[in-house]
Amino acid sequence: MKAFEATKLYFQKASDIIDLSDAVRVWLTTARREVQVQIPIEMDNGDLKSFIGYRVQHNNARGPMKGGLRYHPEVDLDDVRALASLMTWKTAVVDLPYGGAKGGVCVAPRELSKKELERLTRRFVDAIHDVFGPDTDIPAPDMGTGAREMAWIRNQWEKYHGFSPACVTGKPVEHYGAEGREEATGRGVGLLAFKLLRRLGRKPAETTVAIQGFGNVGSHAAKLLAESDFKVTAVSDVTGAYYRKEGLDIPEVLRYMLANNMQLKGYANAERITNQELIALDVDILIPAAIGGVITIENAPSVRASIIIEGANGPVTPEADEHLDQRGVTILPDILANAGGVTVSYFEWVQNQQYYKWGLNRVRQELDHVLTQAFENVWRESQEKNISLRTAAYVIAVQRVYKAAQLGGLS
Repeated sequence: MKAFEATKLYFQKASDIIDLSDAVRVWLTTARREVQVQIPIEMDNGDLKSFIGYRVQHNNARGPMKGGLRYHPEVDLDDVRALASLMTWKTAVVDLPYGGAKGGVCVAPRELSKKELERLTRRFVDAIHDVFGPDTDIPAPDMGTGAREMAWIRNQWEKYHGFSPACVTGKPVEHYGAEGREEATGRGVGLLAFKLLRRLGRKPAETTVAIQGFGNVGSHAAKLLAESDFKVTAVSDVTGAYYRKEGLDIPEVLRYMLANNMQLKGYANAERITNQELIALDVDILIPAAIGGVITIENAPSVRASIIIEGANGPVTPEADEHLDQRGVTILPDILANAGGVTVSYFEWVQNQQYYKWGLNRVRQELDHVLTQAFENVWRESQEKNISLRTAAYVIAVQRVYKAAQLGGLS
């Protein structure tokens, strides 16, 4: 099933509960605008090479559209459409005054030099600068991009429109970025794991965790979980997975990565296993925090974790989600579980609009407040309607977007 079709399936389940009309369903699932551009750049060797870039603006009923910019060789329009709609529901479920958007360029960033990536980014901004900005659509980092690319975006956008650091978030702190933005998504995953565990009547010290994907999200989640007495027994990246039944020394693993080009390859103080073996480990919590579609109907029967927290976007396919739900596995869905990043992006945008800087402690406190409130709302909806946490999150999000559209004049 394609990514956008999967997103629409979850939307339809929530719409059935809300009893939305067919016309409203079509309106809420159709993107407001889709932009596809060609990005020709000169490579370092003098050759000309063209890339395809996308920006999909899904919905602005609740405010300016918000969403990351992804550099990945598998980016296509369907993928970006799905992620844009996910952002609409994600910002709504945590009650940020935003709509949803997403962007991407079909490129393997590791194969380009820094100068080539900068030319690519600036040419992409040249092509779409007139459709995004601080009050319309605010990009942010995603897979394959980071603070460096956001600084280039800001600089290039301001050449056309003048000084406005709020035109993009996820910037370096020196470029009006927010303290705590880099850790935000992973920290949010860890915070929500703690909230969910408390609701289930379990204790961190008696809980084992496996994290599939040890990049920005997985590593920060592991750090917070380890500091909170969870026993993280396995982590993985593209080079392989590493397991230690007694629990990994997460600070040591992080130090190893810093000294090893940000890769786990060769880590000696654990047993090396495959990513598929990690997914099937006998642990309490499984956190898929890498890419989408890693838990499918084929490998879902082998999942032994009783809790799944979706650190990545769409890591569990709809067929696998249904299978796991029937087995009684508790799944904290991506639109809530990994909303820490967009939440701190919102804090950055607020600071930029006010020309006022918050400290790290305030950012962390505000993040905890927003995610706690969102989690309690979803948990309550799930319990009252006897539905999964995923469906509850979508019900809340879709209701908020539909209500905003009604109040704005949608008849």
